[in-house]
Amino acid sequence: MDIAVTALDPADDAAVERAYEIQAEVWAAEQPDVPLCRRRFVGGIRHPMPNTEQRQALAYLDGTPAGFLQLRLPQRQNRENASITLTVRPACRRRGVGRALHEYMVRQLRGLGRKRILAETVTRDPAGAAGGAGAAFAAAMGAQAALTDIRRRLDLTRLDEPELDRLLAASRGRAEGYSVVTWQGPTPEEYLADVAYLDSRLASDAPLGDITWDPPAPDTERIRGEEAALARWGTRWYSCGARHDATGRLVALTTISRSESHDWHAFQQITLVEPGHRGHRLGTIIKIENLRYVMAHEPGLRVIDTYNARSNSYMISINEAIGFRAVAGLTSWQATL
Repeated sequence: MDIAVTALDPADDAAVERAYEIQAEVWAAEQPDVPLCRRRFVGGIRHPMPNTEQRQALAYLDGTPAGFLQLRLPQRQNRENASITLTVRPACRRRGVGRALHEYMVRQLRGLGRKRILAETVTRDPAGAAGGAGAAFAAAMGAQAALTDIRRRLDLTRLDEPELDRLLAASRGRAEGYSVVTWQGPTPEEYLADVAYLDSRLASDAPLGDITWDPPAPDTERIRGEEAALARWGTRWYSCGARHDATGRLVALTTISRSESHDWHAFQQITLVEPGHRGHRLGTIIKIENLRYVMAHEPGLRVIDTYNARSNSYMISINEAIGFRAVAGLTSWQATL
């Protein structure tokens, strides 16, 4: 049995296709209800997010493509960290492929001076208990479970519109002095600085468990770079914000995105409210308004998935009031080199 690990050149169409086939096979086995978009996957290899260096590799078992590795290396904050994806085809597991990719990864990261590895595994347990081949491998490689997220799904074919109307009316009674704004795609220039500020709060406001991760500074150039990358990946996204009428500032933001390939599925992304403007039900308002905005523009949409840290009771309560229900879990792992 021969195992070879080789660097993947993003310009090599055949190698990128092999990587996609491996990832698609693993995805179908581990989370068959979530689609994997080919354009998004390929775009993610060829057009990294700004301030991030990427390296990829393929593992071959007796000449057959068997495993895929991606290293994502922050270039500003968190320069001691590396986020990774390491996948092995189910039929090729327990034959040393994963360990060969892990050894290759460790050599690369030590040579780059990285000290921490961050990775994720999925589980079909709605309570989020870590399990399955990915979790077993992560633990065997010395990683520690650092954060548990729950994936919740909203079935739009069973949406309770009268309940949404009730929630919206009750919330608006607490939100005098704020206006709702919506847009599709890149952020309007008038809100760009506020979006950059809200985005920079993500790592400090969202629960991170035991993950070591420093928040970025507000950066409008980075926001534009991320938007350009999403466009190259074929992503369509819709945003809704709450504007504070007295100052004109955008003080709350939420986004829903969908891939090019699957018009029936979307992700509810992070929702942020500036601390000084909490307590006005702005999170509930912009989530419902954005949901209806998306549905008006995406008639094929049937389900929306979202992830929340298991400890984030406030956001979970909003999502469950809207109709999201737990379907699976995700564990974030951290290891020290």
